[in-house]
Amino acid sequence: MKQTPTFEIEINCGAPVVAGVDEAGRGPLCGPVVAAAVVFPRHDMEIPVVIRDSKQMTPRARAAAYEWIVANTRWAVAQCSPAEIDELNILWASMRAMERAVDALGCGDCFCLVDGNRVPNALHGSAVVKGDAKSLSIAAASILAKETRDRIMRELGAKYPQYGWDKNAGYPTASHLQAIEKYGINECYRKSFGPIKERINNETSHN
Repeated sequence: MKQTPTFEIEINCGAPVVAGVDEAGRGPLCGPVVAAAVVFPRHDMEIPVVIRDSKQMTPRARAAAYEWIVANTRWAVAQCSPAEIDELNILWASMRAMERAVDALGCGDCFCLVDGNRVPNALHGSAVVKGDAKSLSIAAASILAKETRDRIMRELGAKYPQYGWDKNAGYPTASHLQAIEKYGINECYRKSFGPIKERINNETSHN
């Protein structure tokens, strides 16, 4: 049964400004990791669209929710590039992207509800395990992060159509791995990720 997120956590934390924070794109082999932060103006407002964990939504419902969220909340998105992911590792790059998103909100020392089990060092707030299923603010952030990242991957996919990023979003599907085998990699790939690192090592050993 799908859990419906509410404002209960936001209300109970008692802070004057509460931001939901989430990220998308830890698992793909290429493209940025994207984070979003969302502050609802009120916790009693009518919400005419479905807002829940973005992974549980259809693309159409997620797109509709995205449009409503950007028109009716205070929000920001940020990212870390593949090069930064390789430098920091994906966990710390995700943390950095979340910090950038909250900083871009420009709302001072807001209290952050962060999806997962860790709060980035520069943020003040609480970690909420499975937060995108519990908190409306986190669920909204999950929608913005995923929609933004999917749009980035579609744009990159138009530039590099051979990899099918518009369909696989950079995840290691069988057809994506076959495309990498056939066409090689480019600057969009995360060179520290297993299949890509292995390919680079194999090419180096054969030279």
